[in-house]
Amino acid sequence: MHPLALRPVTKMNGLGNEIVILDLRGTSCELGIAAVKAIGRGDALAFDQLMVLRDPRSPGTDAYVQIYNSDGSEAGACGNGIRCVAWSLLRGTQRRTLRLETAAGVLDCRRQGEWSFALDMGRPRFAWRDIPLAAPVEDTGAIPLRFARGEAPMLAAAVNMGNPHAVFFVDDLDAYDLASIGPQLEHDPLFPERANISLAQVASRGHILARVWERGAGLTRACGSAACAVLVAAVQKNIADRAAKVSLPGGDLMVAWRESDDHVVLTGPVEFEFETLLDPLLFEDLAA
Repeated sequence: MHPLALRPVTKMNGLGNEIVILDLRGTSCELGIAAVKAIGRGDALAFDQLMVLRDPRSPGTDAYVQIYNSDGSEAGACGNGIRCVAWSLLRGTQRRTLRLETAAGVLDCRRQGEWSFALDMGRPRFAWRDIPLAAPVEDTGAIPLRFARGEAPMLAAAVNMGNPHAVFFVDDLDAYDLASIGPQLEHDPLFPERANISLAQVASRGHILARVWERGAGLTRACGSAACAVLVAAVQKNIADRAAKVSLPGGDLMVAWRESDDHVVLTGPVEFEFETLLDPLLFEDLAA
């Protein structure tokens, strides 16, 4: 039997961002792309991100979290997913804080209420090598990119919030078909690790509307790291305050970019859906 067969998983969401949590602490079980995709074929287990818990790697942390997109690729950060993991690990305890490590670094998470958590996403990075970009650009906050061949380029603000992001500020979100624009820009040669593509409309200095094409997952109802990237890019352009509400199709996230330490804090809700065991039939074509 495959080592993932009959493993318990937890299905949750953060504002409709579909999350599956798989706890592999205490095991040496490795996941390949085929296994990740197989999990997503489970009954009602389709996910945007799979959060895999591993034993801590750094002192003082509670777990190491590997993050997989639905296409099997790995991500460095997932704000909605980490909040779901925090709820799962704090469930039934009196603790209010956790330190979770991902490929993007150590993230501090604090319970704000029964279903709400604040997550310190760390410092945004703007240097072209850190985003990363394939080549230097004069200004990573104003990169000309085309939505379609023959169209005039639009300016994207590129920032790394644990994942590479490109944010386009537009006057009307509904005027653009992100499902068509997203795949092309995600795979633009400028982004060697691909990029999350966001369209953002500033309603006021304290409120931004956004839609996200997530690398490796496609259109998503919410993306925490993208909400952070949108707020940071807007502050850089002086069109938003350092704390604002970012409204996505799935709901609202509060994002604050602190002046004191340059860290971005993401606050939002999570929702528990169900727990189940992984069906052995999902893995019958995979080697053990």
